[in-house]
Amino acid sequence: MDKLSSVTKFKAVCPYLGRTKNNTLRTLCTSASPRYPTLSKLTEKATQCPVMGQALTTRSTQMVAGYASLAGSAEFNKIPEHHGIKSTAADAAKCPHASKAIAAARMAEELASAKKGKAPKTSVAAAAKAAHAASPTGCPFHAAKTDTNAPSTSEAKPKAVGGFNYDKFYADELEKKHSDASYRYFNNINRMASKFPIAHTGDPKDQVEVWCANDYLGMGNNPVVLETMHRSLNTYGHGAGGTRNIAGNTGMHLALEAELATLHRKPAALVFSSCYVANDATLATLGSKLPGCIYFSDSMNHASMIQGMRHSGAKRVIFKHNDLEDLEMKLAQYPKETPKIIAFESVYSMCGSVGPIAEICDLAERYGALTFLDEVHAVGLYGPRGAGVAEHLDYEVHRRAGQSPDSIKGTVMDRIDIITGTLGKAYGAVGGYIAGSTDFVDMIRSYASGFIFTTSLPPANMAGARASISYQKEYNGDRQLKQINVRDLKSRFEALDIPVIPGPSHIVPVLIGDPTLARVASDTLLEKHNVYVQAINYPTVARGEERLRFTVTPGHNVDQIARLSRAVDSVFTELGIKRTSDWRKLGGHAGVGVADAKAVEPVWSDAQLGLLDGTAPALLRAGQKGVVDARAVRVTREKFDDLLGPYVEPVTAVDALTTDLALAPPPLTASIPSVVASAAA
Repeated sequence: MDKLSSVTKFKAVCPYLGRTKNNTLRTLCTSASPRYPTLSKLTEKATQCPVMGQALTTRSTQMVAGYASLAGSAEFNKIPEHHGIKSTAADAAKCPHASKAIAAARMAEELASAKKGKAPKTSVAAAAKAAHAASPTGCPFHAAKTDTNAPSTSEAKPKAVGGFNYDKFYADELEKKHSDASYRYFNNINRMASKFPIAHTGDPKDQVEVWCANDYLGMGNNPVVLETMHRSLNTYGHGAGGTRNIAGNTGMHLALEAELATLHRKPAALVFSSCYVANDATLATLGSKLPGCIYFSDSMNHASMIQGMRHSGAKRVIFKHNDLEDLEMKLAQYPKETPKIIAFESVYSMCGSVGPIAEICDLAERYGALTFLDEVHAVGLYGPRGAGVAEHLDYEVHRRAGQSPDSIKGTVMDRIDIITGTLGKAYGAVGGYIAGSTDFVDMIRSYASGFIFTTSLPPANMAGARASISYQKEYNGDRQLKQINVRDLKSRFEALDIPVIPGPSHIVPVLIGDPTLARVASDTLLEKHNVYVQAINYPTVARGEERLRFTVTPGHNVDQIARLSRAVDSVFTELGIKRTSDWRKLGGHAGVGVADAKAVEPVWSDAQLGLLDGTAPALLRAGQKGVVDARAVRVTREKFDDLLGPYVEPVTAVDALTTDLALAPPPLTASIPSVVASAAA
């Protein structure tokens, strides 16, 4: 019987074991405590239990007493002397019998320390050394039996002592994260392409609903995307083969960059391994090359932008979040001739606020600054073609322009100098990119280390990303349905007094206000309601503003949304988490419960969602599959004719038999549903 089987027998009588999933228990009972290496993480937790803590102390005392009585007998001490071996304390650790006594004593000491919450007296390194020393080959008794002429191990040259204790340093740093409740726990969540938005945990039979993924539109399992990736994989294989400079510059990379440039109606674009790298490399390069450059950075900018500005060595001036007066006051302090870059985001992912893009463009033109706009949480989700909030601000103009690659003078998107985005969120792929003028993009390509010295992404990934972008440029229904579902969830939460931090975007942040409660709420939703939503704690958000961040997709049906709202309401009641009315009594916090607060208008209007003319997409009910647009599929397939050849429907076994054809090899393609394929013909 393994450790997990022994533990799970007591789930019915132990509250902690009862509410903890089996895969979590397995990890805890098979992982050593970083502070007390002779104990498992589960045993360390048990020392704080009023029942198990006392039982562990009693048992360890009994074990030590048993070994001590044996070691104290005269006959036992004479065993090495009888074989002509002069034993030392170091030799005792090598004896498999004596080492057990040492280990028992150490365990007793660490159990006592864990119960008191104190660090162990012995270092982690010393404990690990003693734990691994119990080997028969290192025992002088066994050595004497095989080679009587060999020198005693006690005379061997001792290992060097002293120096920096690295293991203790690691353990201490981890302890800091545990003590302030900012330690990150990664759940084993495996999203299932055929059941989106369902995933399974470490146990494939244990299925949960995913409510926090950044695959905002479910494009990670879109049939034409998977189909294109399979075709590309069969044609070009897996890896890219090198950096873009060495064997990794494929037609798929060039075609994707052209697709991105037309998406934003910019002359050029450049793909990176992620948008973190894109932001870091671009800002570091710009700031280091522009003479005397000064960055003006929104206080809530993403870590990748902050890191890039730091790496540049340029001066960084931070302005208050979305505060135009503060930004202008700081811009006015420098001559117009001084190179300046205003770095900001369109959608801020943790609070859901939206940047004043047009107004920042006005200030940039007035004070001679470049604009650097991060559209990571907006591309695919806003605008008639999915180019982001900058496109959405001139919705009708861009809708009428269709798929023209030409810039539209005077529009907000045209006024932005540099746009960065990701392929790994709404487009369901991996990678990041920049878009801008031809010379700007070429300069970054020529100087940015983060682009030059890294292996390029595989062709199949580039093909999947391009297919996703192409599909979303042609079909607006996913964006509309997502926003309708977001409105539904927000209204349900409001009716239940659940504290949603107000914002005009698709982000649904629910305020918890305590790191431990946020973690427990997340665990409880997963364990009791099969709802996976990750807790967001410091440093991602400010202390005291811990939250659960929900993301709704067009793949969530109305029944799932209703069930989620009831589950969250239940957990708030069970854990006594503050509701909107509670925060209001305290004067409001993080935008929740603020007196006389103005209503926040969503970015998407009723007209843009099709709610006024009856063109809005239909809501999904349980068991229904999302729409796959036939025209968008056809347009996307045609774009790959040059590299992959025209798409041919795979021949099935039934078709082959009825037409007397030789059976084709089983295709790797993910077929479009037959009804859609028929409509596309």
